[in-house]
Amino acid sequence: MSIGVLCAVRGAGESAVVTALDASGRRVTVERRCADLAEVLAAAGAGVGSVAIVSADLPHLDREAVAQLHAARVRVLALAPTSGEHGRRMEALGVDVVLDAAVDAARLVEAVVGLAQAPELERAAVDDVVGPWGVVQREDVEAEPGPPAGPPGHVVAVWGPTGAPGRTTLAVNLAAELAALAARPVPLGADALLGGRPGDDDADVRAAATGPRGALLVDADSYGGAVAQVVGLLDETPALAAAARAAGQGALDLMGLARLTPLLTPDLRVLTGIARPDRWPELPASSLEVVWGLARQLSAWTVIDCGFCLEQDEVLSYDTRAPRRNAATLSALEAADVVVVVGNGDPVGVQRLVRGLGELDGVGVPVTARRVVVVNRVRASAAGPRPGEAISRSLARFAGVDAPLLVPDDRVGVDAALLQGATLREASPGSPARAAIVDIAQTLVGLLGKRPSASASASASASARRAVRLGARA
Repeated sequence: MSIGVLCAVRGAGESAVVTALDASGRRVTVERRCADLAEVLAAAGAGVGSVAIVSADLPHLDREAVAQLHAARVRVLALAPTSGEHGRRMEALGVDVVLDAAVDAARLVEAVVGLAQAPELERAAVDDVVGPWGVVQREDVEAEPGPPAGPPGHVVAVWGPTGAPGRTTLAVNLAAELAALAARPVPLGADALLGGRPGDDDADVRAAATGPRGALLVDADSYGGAVAQVVGLLDETPALAAAARAAGQGALDLMGLARLTPLLTPDLRVLTGIARPDRWPELPASSLEVVWGLARQLSAWTVIDCGFCLEQDEVLSYDTRAPRRNAATLSALEAADVVVVVGNGDPVGVQRLVRGLGELDGVGVPVTARRVVVVNRVRASAAGPRPGEAISRSLARFAGVDAPLLVPDDRVGVDAALLQGATLREASPGSPARAAIVDIAQTLVGLLGKRPSASASASASASARRAVRLGARA
């Protein structure tokens, strides 16, 4: 069968491409010569063609457009000038193959055939396009120096059902404790590299070159993001939206992400979220997956504060591929290594938690992360004289959850931290709630990371046990 091609090549090169494909002996057929990206997407959505050939400078070509073509089962081949910048941008957008704009006709045809026939094609390098048809060499381009690669960090998604169970409070303080656990000495010679003080833009940017360290707190709640206010930041521009916008254009790199994440402490960065829920279209999943990948390189731990809603009913409202209202939360859950599921320690909160765990099982994206169930604000006034035991029995019976982690209610300590725009670690270090959150951080480190020293672990666990006992007696 002939391979159908959608051609969206700008300028005089279009005639050369069409001529080369038409001369292939009906192996390849140009199904449509598209004037712009909108026409390419419309044709792909209608099931026309299996490969799209596009110019690197095609207006509005971004990661979301490439994702839409892939969703329509159309592979993307980009023709880029010999400049390495254009090729790297195409690779960042997620196209399947990048070829030199001056590639000869025979190689172009073989590339299209190989691309259409390949069941799964690894992302090609910018300088060498490798596929089942062989290797197409690009002109040598000097690679830009980048930070040394290190082991990637971990991603933790903090999610909970509706009802304000304390997702943001837990995420903020969990990130602070993980940052303290992940703090490590700066390598020899790095003091000159880092230079300056925390908060200095140049120092923040250069800090990324030392590899993943500390923690990154991300506000991905697209309904009621409040991380900036909780930590006392004056947030005029949502940094997560800016990062997603740059990623969608193929322009976000590690240094760019570092610029968008100011330091709260020497080991804790913050990526603020959208302040108005109507700005959710600025957070597409195709861009956020790039942000999560770079976050792993920037910080040893990335803690994402997610929204409560997991619905995916866009197909009921649109007759075409629609943006996902809850893409930020779903993308974070899909990328996470651990999902911390938070519920409130009262009868209504426990019931919502049980139902929420069921919803998490049926979510429409692959969530392969481990789960850690946390019950927040555990108190005798809402759950009886032995609240920890009562909540644990209920979760074991109705949700199959054994030994949930309990955070005792500490309204005084949490209010003091909120009033100061600080974490519990800073504002109320002796808080029983903070001690329990330290235990949660230790649990995550034990699951995914290198365990801290035995003495530190024993001290934190003992503090947490004391906190739970205090909560049980409250």
